[in-house]
Amino acid sequence: MDLQKASEKRYVNDLRRFAFGQKQFLNFKGVLVPIGLAIIFLAAVGLITASSQAQFGEHWLLVVIAAVIGGYMALNIGANDVANNMGPAVGGKVITVFWAIIIAAICESAGALIAGGEVVKTVSKGIIAPGGQIDIIEFRELMLSALLAAALWINLATIMSAPVSTTHSIVGGVLGAGIAAAGVGLVNWGTMAKIAASWVISPVLGAAFAAGFLFFIKTRVLFAEDRLAAAARWVPILISVMAAAFAAYMSMKGLKKIWKVSAMEIIAVSAIAYLLAYLAAKPYIAKRVAQLEDRKKQIYTLFDVPLIAGAALLSFAHGANDVANAVGPLAAIVSTVSADQEIASKVTIPLWVMAVGAFGIAFGLGLFGPKLITVVGEKITRLNSPRAYCVALSAAITVLIATTLGLPVSSTHIAVGAVFGVGFLREFLETLIDVKSDRAIS
Repeated sequence: MDLQKASEKRYVNDLRRFAFGQKQFLNFKGVLVPIGLAIIFLAAVGLITASSQAQFGEHWLLVVIAAVIGGYMALNIGANDVANNMGPAVGGKVITVFWAIIIAAICESAGALIAGGEVVKTVSKGIIAPGGQIDIIEFRELMLSALLAAALWINLATIMSAPVSTTHSIVGGVLGAGIAAAGVGLVNWGTMAKIAASWVISPVLGAAFAAGFLFFIKTRVLFAEDRLAAAARWVPILISVMAAAFAAYMSMKGLKKIWKVSAMEIIAVSAIAYLLAYLAAKPYIAKRVAQLEDRKKQIYTLFDVPLIAGAALLSFAHGANDVANAVGPLAAIVSTVSADQEIASKVTIPLWVMAVGAFGIAFGLGLFGPKLITVVGEKITRLNSPRAYCVALSAAITVLIATTLGLPVSSTHIAVGAVFGVGFLREFLETLIDVKSDRAIS
């Protein structure tokens, strides 16, 4: 009997060791496959860039190296920073991680390719002032060093499941490399002051917008005597506001290459978008309301579609704004090659440079993004559909404003500020209700 028990114990231990080994292998496989696909993407970027070596002359190898590092940076941005955009929708239980990745990949790529050029110019030429203090070789080395340092740091942060600001990373890299190359006099401190101010202002604006939207929803809809009637009245207006904001942004940024719009034309386009969205949303929400009961949890579902639209809008804005973090230094290096050995006073953004950033962000999101999407959406604060909607919409509007001004703001800080604004308002209102209840009892 003792021998039989010992044999059974060894058998059970062997099964446990086998199961443990199998689990470790599957975990390793789950890490190895994305890494392998990322390496294939970077190799493709290098080969495609090398195929155009005649365009870059004797500097083709430098451009290839810069393109690969830019692609590596874009992968890390997709893996880390995009979680801020889709996390609220996942945390609000509106969409799954899979659909969050699909929507974000499409919108990020579109934003980068359609409207990303202005901020790329800020990163590539606005922080370091060209002049006689630095020669062409040092300028290229400066940009390469900044790009690689920022990419390595974001990669490390992603491994540790820590959402960080990719904007801070690249701006800090360019600033530090510039100071190391030629001292503090090389830095354009006026531009740095504007960027630094935006880092402070943007989370405050994000918090204010989020708190304002949530306060409006609570007072006008969720705390109303007839929630269903209030929702039928106000939710279409909220959807229309989102449509108007998106139309204004596209008029100012996305279509400016083919249509130079005036301020009055932007207002007209926004008004038309508002009206069309209202006419479409009004019957849709009315139909949904007729199927619901007058309970908060059912009212929450009315914000599902606006939340997805807000998250998509935010992803578009993020692609337009944060593609600069990946390819701004690359664009600067390419401009020196194209300008016949001079630091060009104005950077022209080639389409292939924007494509490296756009597709790199999309691939990084698909390969490495799910973990941080879960962290942002579920492990920082408790979200429901209306709260997540407020976070997404307020962050989108703040990023759109910053992108319009050509400022590389931190979407991480904006999202955190928006979450703080929602949480602060929620705690404030709950405390206020508790105080009133205590007074009524006493």
